[in-house]
Amino acid sequence: MGKTVLVLLHGEERVAGEAAINKGPDHPNAQSHSSSRKLLQSDDDGGDMNSIGSSCSKADIVISQGPTSPLPQGIPIFTVQILNVCTSDCSISNIHVSCGWFSSVRLVNPRVFRRVYYDDCLVNDGNSLGPGQSLSFQYSNSFQYPLSVSSAECE
Repeated sequence: MGKTVLVLLHGEERVAGEAAINKGPDHPNAQSHSSSRKLLQSDDDGGDMNSIGSSCSKADIVISQGPTSPLPQGIPIFTVQILNVCTSDCSISNIHVSCGWFSSVRLVNPRVFRRVYYDDCLVNDGNSLGPGQSLSFQYSNSFQYPLSVSSAECE
């Protein structure tokens, strides 16, 4: 019998600057709050599943992106958010993303997101994202890069 776990993720912080790591509602640079929900489903006993008290996996890192206002030259800007949706005490580090020949007209802080090799980008300089933490950045290019998690390590 499958089980359903409903997890409410809240307190996503936006801070000044191009890149931000969610530090919680008491962080001095907190500017705005938003809430979102993610439904985690499993058809098994949840042995490897990210449910309360179990281990993490690369599936606990969610990447979302979308267009924002273009640069004055008309080049599109895309905002990327990378979120650790783990519900237990799991920090995830060495997050690598499949990113093709990722590049940007606008400089992206390499400590936040950088291409190491073709189709291999490193997130947060290899440092961990704790449960519920997010990281965001913007890039400019004539098209949106497909981004997906290729590997990550549970701490």
